[in-house]
Amino acid sequence: MRLNLTIARQMIGGELLRLRKKRGFIALVLLAVIAPIVIAFGYDVIAHASDPAKHGPAGGLHNYTNVLVMLGLFMGPVAAILIGAEAGAGDLAAGVFRDNVLTGRSRTALFLARIPAALAVCLSVTAVGFSIGVAGTFAFAGGLSTPSASLILESAGWLALANGVVCVVAIGLGSLTGSRPGTITALLGWQLVLSPLLLGSTSLGSIRRPLLDAPMQFLRPGPANGAPSVAMSAGVAIVVLALWTFVIPSLGAWRTRTRDA
Repeated sequence: MRLNLTIARQMIGGELLRLRKKRGFIALVLLAVIAPIVIAFGYDVIAHASDPAKHGPAGGLHNYTNVLVMLGLFMGPVAAILIGAEAGAGDLAAGVFRDNVLTGRSRTALFLARIPAALAVCLSVTAVGFSIGVAGTFAFAGGLSTPSASLILESAGWLALANGVVCVVAIGLGSLTGSRPGTITALLGWQLVLSPLLLGSTSLGSIRRPLLDAPMQFLRPGPANGAPSVAMSAGVAIVVLALWTFVIPSLGAWRTRTRDA
């Protein structure tokens, strides 16, 4: 048992090292998360300074909610998709999948080792973006109400869930297709274009519940700020997220086991 745990730690550590060594890639995912937040705060600060009567402060609770939406439903998932696709299909793209298989280790174990390694990178990137967002919220509040400590903790948990699920789905799809570009294109198109359009189509009613963003919007803490939402119970939200987290990664694990080396 202890030997198995040691091997598992070594495999996870190897996957984590492979991701961390791609410095250009890490810089890209950090840029995807940090740049929009900095630009949004910078624009609001300049607008408020030029016309305080028309433009409110750049911080405060309202803008904090906007940061959450950006990190949990848009740019955070973009980084999660990039990381998950690299973790799921990176060894195939680099031509080392055969070498990994020839080590004699279980293919299922090779797949499972990708998940905690990718999540560690994904959540670290999310934490950096969230820290900047929280700092800006308080620094530029200008007398507006600010989020409480409990709301910040709930938000951190929600962001970890939102981006973690997307990352795991990307790992599964990357392993299933064996293509980083295909995985990134498909998931970015879904996350940034199709899913928001469907979620905003109120005529679809409860049919929108299986969308990944539907339970995420339902579970998001803080004010709604006019964001589209789908009525559902907490149980339904948990089931939807569990299915997304289980089905596609299971297909990715199956493809890893059956793929020719």
